[in-house]
Amino acid sequence: MNLPLYWLDAFTGEIFRGNPAAVVPLDAWLPDVLLQKIAFENGLSETAFFVRTGPAHFHLRWFTPAIEVDLCGHATLATAWVLFHPLGQMGEAVVFDSRSGPLTVARRADGLLELDFPSRPAQIATPPDDLLRGLGRAPQTAEKAKTAWLCVYDSADDVTTLNPDHAALARVIPGRMIVTAPGRDGIDFVSRFFAPDAGIAEDPVTGSAHCTLVPYWAARLGKTKLHARQVSPRGGELWCELAGDRVKIAGRCALYLRGEISV
Repeated sequence: MNLPLYWLDAFTGEIFRGNPAAVVPLDAWLPDVLLQKIAFENGLSETAFFVRTGPAHFHLRWFTPAIEVDLCGHATLATAWVLFHPLGQMGEAVVFDSRSGPLTVARRADGLLELDFPSRPAQIATPPDDLLRGLGRAPQTAEKAKTAWLCVYDSADDVTTLNPDHAALARVIPGRMIVTAPGRDGIDFVSRFFAPDAGIAEDPVTGSAHCTLVPYWAARLGKTKLHARQVSPRGGELWCELAGDRVKIAGRCALYLRGEISV
């Protein structure tokens, strides 16, 4: 059986930056064990699989090399780009049914694609010793969301120079860590993201993390529209907006590879 595969760099306008994602269109769902094997073989932080369920509706799932996840921003952005561009999807928006409910992706007048995701605010919490040990530098404040810690630092340099102990981070529950600080040069905030429980040491650009970052920074900065940068080695750029209990996250994609896999 041959399946089409698209490999894109998301939240960037140029290849070799942003977050790589694989997108695999399906006519019907394959066994979960096969989807997981494909994701493992691809070796990217996420492989997205989708099945069309209507003219502009699709069922979308995301797999890391280790597990299926309930929300992924960059692979959703990449999937929408594949639909609107090489696959010729008509209209201004598509809706993906997912484990996190319906997710809309719309074309913007400025050429960006905009995700409509649920807001996932965090609450003040006491960080465990392994989290502090793993980060190597105590944050100014720590908060906890359902699946991630939010660790806030004083400066962008604090975030970019972190050199985590990934073995210590792997013992933390919940097992995902967002580190963030105020931005500079027109950027409202910066971040990095570690996800040892999903088999990802550091994710290059993480749309889902901004479901937690945006409500935090909107409240702190007193504004609902925010320009963000994830400062991993590859780096990526996101234009965000807090809209009630939803977060809008916009970005670009660059196509790196188009091919076919045989399974």
